[in-house]
Amino acid sequence: MWAAHKYTQHQLCTAILLLMYCVGVHAQQYDLLLTNGHVIDPKNKLDATMDIAISNGSIAKVEKHIAVSSAKKTVDVAGLYVVPGLIDMHTHVFVGSKAGQFADGIYSVSPDDFSFRSGVTTVVDAGTAGWQNFPLFKTQVIDQSQTRILAFINVFAQGLITGQAVKDTAGLNAAATTALMQQYNSIIVGTRIGHYDGASWLPFTTAVDVATSMHTPVLVECHLPQYSLQDQLERMRPGDIITHAYEAITERMAVVDSNNNVRNFVLQAQQRGVLFDVGHGGAGFWFSQAMPAFRQGLVPNTFGTDLHRFSMNAGMKSMLNLASKYLNMGMPLQDVITRATWNAARALHHEELGNFSEGSVADIAVLQLQKGLFGFVDAAGKRLDGDQKLEAALTIRAGKIVWDLNGLAAQPYEK
Repeated sequence: MWAAHKYTQHQLCTAILLLMYCVGVHAQQYDLLLTNGHVIDPKNKLDATMDIAISNGSIAKVEKHIAVSSAKKTVDVAGLYVVPGLIDMHTHVFVGSKAGQFADGIYSVSPDDFSFRSGVTTVVDAGTAGWQNFPLFKTQVIDQSQTRILAFINVFAQGLITGQAVKDTAGLNAAATTALMQQYNSIIVGTRIGHYDGASWLPFTTAVDVATSMHTPVLVECHLPQYSLQDQLERMRPGDIITHAYEAITERMAVVDSNNNVRNFVLQAQQRGVLFDVGHGGAGFWFSQAMPAFRQGLVPNTFGTDLHRFSMNAGMKSMLNLASKYLNMGMPLQDVITRATWNAARALHHEELGNFSEGSVADIAVLQLQKGLFGFVDAAGKRLDGDQKLEAALTIRAGKIVWDLNGLAAQPYEK
């Protein structure tokens, strides 16, 4: 009798422990919790100290206070800005084994090597691949990368594989380009025209026609010396994107004239909905253009970097360096974040990105706003002195920590 009673007590204790365990597990409904950070979410008009809970790779909740006991892991990000993962509108990431070919190694960079350390979770390749070699790009790079890669498809068959301006229109194929966009409609965000030195408008109109049929934008890049800036802008539709917007090179008229005034037809283009992307690159951003344009209202819609093997070691450096330039030019932090996140998502017609709406993918950049003395360099080698700079302290991609500069999420070492 006593043995049976003892056995019953043992069962009872086991049941109680199991119940306590189950309650505890159930209480930890979130995988990761970021607490005490200053959240900036332009889409949802959030600009305050809040907590963000992540579950199964998605945003589960954003509130003033979320119980620490509800999460398996908590990271205190007090004093830091918590923003949607940054979206770089203009990169070249078709890397590979063929050194000496533009689209397969010589200019492009591996995105994971440079994205997360700058708070970037999505990059957009700016037409490095065309309709013939895009499947290789997808297999070789897009499918192998942690960074989300979207792409503008080049209207020329082999994209930028030679690194030289195309001289003829033989590689144009609207039907093949359209078919490819239909097949990869979750990845290809639009068409791209650039690096063409012929006088025919066929490549330009092909890019526009295909994009129109697919309800996507056209990215108009550089090295189109036979097309005037005014003609390019007049042929662009609302929602189309001109990149390298603030360059000052001989082959294209600058947006600011010799009297430091933004040209009227440029302002008119932006007013009717043409989007202006920075496209910094090695030669695409000049303070002599960007500063007067900024003062006169020609503000960039997005912060594409034109990341490639050479620009990242020159004046451009990173997307946060570019964003910091505008911060020191006088753009409010909230506007900087808008251009690096929600504006880019809307321009790409991927509004599931760039925000903290419940259910959205948990792509997050935790940024530190440093104070001090800093210098920022443009394509002309000119320096802008500033007193603030953004740095990525923590980057989260689909709910997983992929960059942790100062070990915020790490366990302290105990001697």
